[in-house]
Amino acid sequence: MDDSHPSQRHRPGFLERLTSWLSREPDNREELLDFLHAAYEKNLLDADALSMIEGVMQVSEMQVREIMIPRAQMDVVDIHTPREELLPYVIETAHSRFPAVDGERDNVIGILLAKDLLRLCTEEDVNLRDQLRPAVFIPESKRLNVLLREFRVSRNHIAIVVDEYGGVAGLVTIEDVLEQIVGDIEDEYDYDEAEDNILQEDAHSFRVKAQTEIGDFNQILGASFSDEEFDTVGGLVTHAFGRVPKRGEQVDIGDYRFQVLRADSRRLHTLHVERIDRAAPA
Repeated sequence: MDDSHPSQRHRPGFLERLTSWLSREPDNREELLDFLHAAYEKNLLDADALSMIEGVMQVSEMQVREIMIPRAQMDVVDIHTPREELLPYVIETAHSRFPAVDGERDNVIGILLAKDLLRLCTEEDVNLRDQLRPAVFIPESKRLNVLLREFRVSRNHIAIVVDEYGGVAGLVTIEDVLEQIVGDIEDEYDYDEAEDNILQEDAHSFRVKAQTEIGDFNQILGASFSDEEFDTVGGLVTHAFGRVPKRGEQVDIGDYRFQVLRADSRRLHTLHVERIDRAAPA
């Protein structure tokens, strides 16, 4: 005889509770997101789970060009660099992997692992070219979910992004892809500095982390937003929308247009900022 209280005999798990609550299948992506947000409000999902699910869905729509490190910002090693200069450079940049070039940035000939440089410290006759691993080249249009699967299968951690003409456009790492799902992954070499939070793309546009302080934003972009009510650019933009906006949405504030590049249900992560030419037509 089972003397346990009825409520103790079977405690439905998370999937059971979620499945029973979703009485019908959503018909489209937006409806699915609405269901997930409603599940969060009913405590069937916690904030982290909802954020990661949204990240997974977002990754399936994003392309490499949206998150890659542009060619101009790549830290590369030239195989012709003198040994005494190479090691300090690798230590200073603090990456575990580097694209290796032969003279020009478009001429990527392999990937150098920082740990492979240890042999250079102990052996005089080591040829740097012999230490290189094969480089993987991918198009800008590759979807992130496909790239993540390829990274997992090949156990590769870095890929060189090429444009339609075969020129190097940038690079992307497995960490860059995972950050779209779980948020920023910081390590002991990451620093929260204004120059890292704002990257200039061209004469009129910038890629800005939402956590950037308004004072730093004003100083670098020459803006004059008040920081009395909000400390960060993300707070300024969220207030302008009246809610946490979704990826792709944009809003004009003053002389600047802010477009959301990455966001989850709780906060903004990255913004594309463009100066607006408000000159009146003649």
